[in-house]
Amino acid sequence: MLRRQSLGRLCLAGTAAILAPLVAFGAPSAAGQPAPERAEVAAVPPLDQLTVSTTQVAFGLQRPTAIFAPDDGSGRLLIAEKQGTIRVYHPDTGLAAEPLLNIIDRVDTSGNERGLLGLVTTPNFAQTRTLYVAYTALPAGTVTLSRFTLDSAGQQPIPANREQVVLTQAHSEYSNHNGGHVAFGPDGYLYWSIGDGGGSDDVLNSGQSLNTLLGKILRIDVNRACGTQRYCVPADNPFVNRAGARPEIWTYGLRNPWKFSHDLGGDGSLWIADVGQGTWEEIDHLRANQGGANLGWSCREGPVVFNQARCQSGAQYVEPVYSYRTSAEGCAVIGGYVYRGDEFADIATGTYLATDYCSGTAFVVRPPATPGGTYATRALTELTIQPTSIGQDANGELYLVNDLPGQLHKISFGTTAPPAACRVSYRVDQQWGTGFNATVTVTNTGTQPVSGWTVGWTFPAAQRAGTFYNARGSQQGAVVTARNATWNPNIAPGGTVQFSFLASNTGPNPAPTAFTLNGNACG
Repeated sequence: MLRRQSLGRLCLAGTAAILAPLVAFGAPSAAGQPAPERAEVAAVPPLDQLTVSTTQVAFGLQRPTAIFAPDDGSGRLLIAEKQGTIRVYHPDTGLAAEPLLNIIDRVDTSGNERGLLGLVTTPNFAQTRTLYVAYTALPAGTVTLSRFTLDSAGQQPIPANREQVVLTQAHSEYSNHNGGHVAFGPDGYLYWSIGDGGGSDDVLNSGQSLNTLLGKILRIDVNRACGTQRYCVPADNPFVNRAGARPEIWTYGLRNPWKFSHDLGGDGSLWIADVGQGTWEEIDHLRANQGGANLGWSCREGPVVFNQARCQSGAQYVEPVYSYRTSAEGCAVIGGYVYRGDEFADIATGTYLATDYCSGTAFVVRPPATPGGTYATRALTELTIQPTSIGQDANGELYLVNDLPGQLHKISFGTTAPPAACRVSYRVDQQWGTGFNATVTVTNTGTQPVSGWTVGWTFPAAQRAGTFYNARGSQQGAVVTARNATWNPNIAPGGTVQFSFLASNTGPNPAPTAFTLNGNACG
């Protein structure tokens, strides 16, 4: 039934198959390419110099599906397992053997994508003491949002009989595409993703239908109750006054939004990873206030039309900020977070990290510095096999769990040396008893012009540079510095500049082995 199953891939509840959301794409519009406003950050290295790696810190998990860190000062991570349990990990004590919560008796795990799919604690958890979970419920796979109110933030185990069901969506026809991620946004409201109902090709026609919660991200106020409901609908939700539309809907046109996140340490914008049908995986980016955005499924998948009959005249579809080919570069996108931690702040701040269940590739995305600019994107190395969820600890550091290995990994960032943007040729033209003259040719191999140049090198022997031609030069110790003359300050991309000098020398005259241009190493 599933592409991933036909490929022989084992995906977890809400993972690859679960992840099978389609990449919504469409003609850019006012609600289209988002380029949200964002907080300014210090300059970080370009993505082609960024590296990402993982270090295993725990094992023994049973098909983990989600990670969340409560803001109660405990330093712990809560990890959901498909079977219906929540485990606790602490960096000092490791993975606790006994679960924090056990609701196995009510969780439907039939099919690869059903199970306990998401968890989140309320903000100011030490005072509010409420845990929310999303799961597929017995007997028919109903997608269920529930909460547990604790006596104290540290209560363990959490009594399973404390459950209070908040909201449900029938999901009996197919076992796949349940979504299931839950998170609190910067506005204090709870967001919950639900897939399109499963099967393939959006057989239930859910993506573009506003009268169902399937294929949507919802936004509700769980701090209040309205009428018989254990929640309220925020008055500024986009479809509150639309006849025939479910008012809980915040974003629609999704296939299976397995993971999404808000940039809570930045501009509050919403990042959504929507798993593809069979051609494109996609990442979408919406402004924090961009309610009502249509991500296109099942009219569109990624950057292409999927089913023209589902396209609506005059509709405005949000275009993905990044998409990649299913079966070529992966099989199911696993959404992550914008890095806002301290440990790697100087190299990764503002970088969104996602991965893929089948390839394990690290995908990194940075928004443009100004609205309307181009997103910087790059596929980096493989992180680990079968990743199912990325999470943050209370300090903004990133972690990852994987499926059948059942491992927890800490994510680290690093950098590589910047690629050389210049090339230097050094030639001794003539040599005599106590002296020589040489010519230096500098080529700009980068993409940007050089305006004002300084070339440096270190002599490996007793050479002393004297008179310079076409440059202003000096030497201190063995270090030589040559600066542009007034008539040759610019080097265009692909262009060259040449200068020469006279020097004294006693003994061997080996050539310098390294050169710099404006402080950057040259090849």
